[in-house]
Amino acid sequence: MSLVRAHTIGISLDGFATGDGQSLETPFGHAGMRLMEWFFPTATFQSATGDRERVAVDPAAEPDDVFARRAWENIGAEIMGAGKFGPPGWQNDADWTGWWGEEPPFHTPTFVLTHQPRESIEMKGGTTFHFRNAPIEEVLAEAQEAAAGQDVRIGGGPSLLRDYLAAGLVDHLHVVVVPIILGRGVRLWDGLEALEDGYDVESTTTPSGVTHVTFDRKTSR
Repeated sequence: MSLVRAHTIGISLDGFATGDGQSLETPFGHAGMRLMEWFFPTATFQSATGDRERVAVDPAAEPDDVFARRAWENIGAEIMGAGKFGPPGWQNDADWTGWWGEEPPFHTPTFVLTHQPRESIEMKGGTTFHFRNAPIEEVLAEAQEAAAGQDVRIGGGPSLLRDYLAAGLVDHLHVVVVPIILGRGVRLWDGLEALEDGYDVESTTTPSGVTHVTFDRKTSR
């Protein structure tokens, strides 16, 4: 059965999944890259980006990579919010094709929710961006059809993921609690009181200092 999954969602100790003031130069706002620093030394990141000169693969990152590589297993389509695709105002730039260059790492149909849809963009490596202004349930149904029996990944940002969680549509959630305090930005958990009641929850702290928390929908639901 096709599942709806979200992975590698970094959050601060005070619950922020992105910082304040997102821009072209600061995709995570004032948080910089601190929410994702645990990810960069992993083999999964290096393989996805081909950027091995930026951060060398660290064997000590294997405990984190156990979680990171699951994000790419059996994924047939992706859904993301406008803020993950680009900085504020990207809809007014006809040449903007996302943060990831000519060959994004998704390699699947990828649905971007935006109030200003545009024509689909086919990229190298199998990623095609489709832009939708529709209810989240409709976009999920379209993504599941495109996934052809594989799972659908909710890629974020936090506002979009929160909407899918509130609607009870997420089967698996993986968040990474990073030991920093951001103080401002966009929270993940607002309005999701007692979310854990519907999930089996496990946590693992790794040598990098982050804690991986997974939520798997209870089979009784």
